[in-house]
Amino acid sequence: MSVMTRFAGILLVGVMVVGSGIAPAQEAKPEIKKDRAKIYDPKADADVLVATAAAKARRENTRVLLMFGGDWCGWCHKLHSLFESDPEVRTLIRNEYVLVPVDLESPHADRLLRECKAGLAAKGEGESVGYPFLAVLDADRKVITQQRTDPLEEGDHHDPKKVREFLDRWKAEPLVAEKVLGAALARASEQDKVVFLHFGAPWCGWCHRLDDFLAREDVAAILDRDFVDVKVDLDRMVGGKAVQGKFPKAASGGIPWFAFLDGKGEAIVTSDGPNGNIGYPAKPEEIDHFLAMLRKAARRIEPDKIEQIGKALREAADRFKVSS
Repeated sequence: MSVMTRFAGILLVGVMVVGSGIAPAQEAKPEIKKDRAKIYDPKADADVLVATAAAKARRENTRVLLMFGGDWCGWCHKLHSLFESDPEVRTLIRNEYVLVPVDLESPHADRLLRECKAGLAAKGEGESVGYPFLAVLDADRKVITQQRTDPLEEGDHHDPKKVREFLDRWKAEPLVAEKVLGAALARASEQDKVVFLHFGAPWCGWCHRLDDFLAREDVAAILDRDFVDVKVDLDRMVGGKAVQGKFPKAASGGIPWFAFLDGKGEAIVTSDGPNGNIGYPAKPEEIDHFLAMLRKAARRIEPDKIEQIGKALREAADRFKVSS
């Protein structure tokens, strides 16, 4: 379907910071308020969380934002609330980062925290931190920067302007849509494949569903035999809308809109079905059109593999119905 829509942590170094105050390290953590929504999962493996986030960041040319803390941490909830309530901060998080709350008691969190704090020591700032504590990683899981959050505070809250400035400073450099598409066409030519071009935007939920579906291991393994997947982000890529303009129906039928392109960049078949752009294939007729697209553009993918993709789409559609 298409769319037209930081009590600090217990520190082993002997002190812990609460805002601007100091508390004994042996003092027990406060109880989690029962009426407070949970942000952290103490059972979630930090390594797995980071690996999953990094894979998504690589696909979308974003960065991973780690927020160390726990649900006992009032300032963690204050910062997370700002992430959701301030429109500019929310947009920056949504567009430019994969946010990963890391519970200090979760598996492998200690090692990950040490790696992220190492940069502080390298700058001569020491490694003692309060929570939440932030770190930005690139898509290869390299620590780009780390940030104590008390400098971002203003009285009893975090200053939205300071938070925005931090997030804006460390976001990834935007890609140029024309170059991204050109590289995909060149790769497809070298490998005798077809380009699977799709347009999307960060605010588009169905675009994210399409991206997630295409990234599934079982689906990607099939499509990779014939297609070079390339996404043009209309909001974040330089010249994204100019590329979209080369495909007139792409500019009028909503997103996600997609097409299979030959070596010259001409559309072999598009997501425009009898009733217009199918977007993410969720309805039976949308799934049928997508499968017909595959049959027309595929060169090596066997018919049973195309039907396997259809089955996966139908199962996903059933899950959408159950969750809605």
